[in-house]
Amino acid sequence: MQTTEIRIVVQEFENIEELPVADRNLLLEARRITSQAYAPYSGFHVGAAILLDNGQIVLGNNQENSAYPSGLCAERVTLFYANASYPNSAVKTIAISASKNGALVEEPVKPCGGCRQALAEAELRFENSIRIILDGRDKILVLNGVESLLPLSFSKKSL
Repeated sequence: MQTTEIRIVVQEFENIEELPVADRNLLLEARRITSQAYAPYSGFHVGAAILLDNGQIVLGNNQENSAYPSGLCAERVTLFYANASYPNSAVKTIAISASKNGALVEEPVKPCGGCRQALAEAELRFENSIRIILDGRDKILVLNGVESLLPLSFSKKSL
């Protein structure tokens, strides 16, 4: 038997002012777009902002449905819109924010498993790491690559 350790490096910031300007601006866009989310059932409004390698910023938010499986998370809405609109542009950074009852959530919002897998596919597609900014009132987390969110991910190598 052999034991392997998986190490994840996460940068933690106390507030948005500590972020580099480009990250701060992207996160402000993610925060802003949460207000336009369609979340009548959960009241959990999530926004995502993606910076592409061509300099474009793409925004999206969660879209709920009374038939719960039919809704879609903000991360995938934004990622799929970016891929459809700019099919040859890689995602450089994604910022994700969430609010409940009009207030920023306390803990940094984290993508669900499906969104993590979609982000992993985006990295594979363009062979580049995606910088991930997870927003919360008490702290902001920054990760360099989806491997930090989804170690041992399923990929085309698994097929």
